Amino acid sequence: MRRIAVVPGSFDPITLGHLDVIERAAPLYDELHVVVVHNPDKEALLPIAQRVSLIESAVKDGGVGGNVVVASWSVGLLVDYCTDVGASVLIKGIRSQVDVAYETPMAIVNRDLAGVETVFMLPNPAHAHVSSSLVRQVAALGGDVTPYVPQAVAGFLNAS
Repeated sequence: MRRIAVVPGSFDPITLGHLDVIERAAPLYDELHVVVVHNPDKEALLPIAQRVSLIESAVKDGGVGGNVVVASWSVGLLVDYCTDVGASVLIKGIRSQVDVAYETPMAIVNRDLAGVETVFMLPNPAHAHVSSSLVRQVAALGGDVTPYVPQAVAGFLNAS
């Protein structure tokens, strides 16, 4: 039986913290789907297609194995995507107790709805303070985001 997991997120934009979770999760599964999902509570900076493209570049540039699939999902529940691709696990990066409190109810509901378990991965301490929101704010104010994002993202944001 193939072990398939999903790393969901808005990835607006993908950060080095996100990439760290992807790089560490990829060898644990036969197939790892990195899925850009729409978050109705956030106003997006980048269109979903651009986020997918930047993730593909970051994964390729980072040398992550060939078992990573990058996709997007905006119709229905995330567990519906998991069911469609045969994934039994969601991987979530957790930076703080705030993230645990936010993610725990969703993990329980995802397990109840579709039997999909959630695995929480702690961050590399070097990236624990980084969020996409922080990167967007620094970029909007003309700051240097290169310490926080993959090279492809930094190049894209600097060109914008």
